[in-house]
Amino acid sequence: MPPAERPEDPARGDHYFTAEPASPDERRLLTVRLAGREVRAWTAPGVFSPGRVDLGTQVLLREVPTPPAAGDLLDLGCGWGPLALTMALRSPGARVWAVDVNLRALDLVRRTAADLGLARLHAVAPDEVPDDVAFAAIWSNPPIRVGKEALHALLARWLPRLAPDGAAHLVVQRNLGADSLHRWLATGLGMQAERVGSAKGFRVLRVTR
Repeated sequence: MPPAERPEDPARGDHYFTAEPASPDERRLLTVRLAGREVRAWTAPGVFSPGRVDLGTQVLLREVPTPPAAGDLLDLGCGWGPLALTMALRSPGARVWAVDVNLRALDLVRRTAADLGLARLHAVAPDEVPDDVAFAAIWSNPPIRVGKEALHALLARWLPRLAPDGAAHLVVQRNLGADSLHRWLATGLGMQAERVGSAKGFRVLRVTR
């Protein structure tokens, strides 16, 4: 795994899904193409894939439909924000929630959103999303490495918050349990799930209520 893709540093216990990464907070601007345009996004060590848009997220962005123009949209496990930024750029009239437990990641998203004038993008910790918000769309490259139990708890918390006509799109690596997760979404969570894309070892699942 290239350094830019390395999700954690075992020697330091530095996981991208921890609240306060131990790695140095060395911020820099990364030029990436999102929503059909070149943008400069803030990134740093201690967040998921700090050097580029990771392959799974690239696959997801190729498969998802245009996000709803209005309503509340969720990027679950946002990292430095490629999914949330794409939602906000494509749907400026929607309210976008970028949710992560990693405080450094949230600050990076806020900085980039401010630079791009995306005033309706809110980068927040999970408990900061009001309980009455229902999501017209959820996009996620979920943190598979937290383990099955924690992953199921995460998805069980957020997927039922889809609006009645909303849809979630998840990308999961095939050899990290995409097919078993697909089955659990139906049998364990009672959601409707279908595979809508597959590329480069990743599955894209569409989930509805």
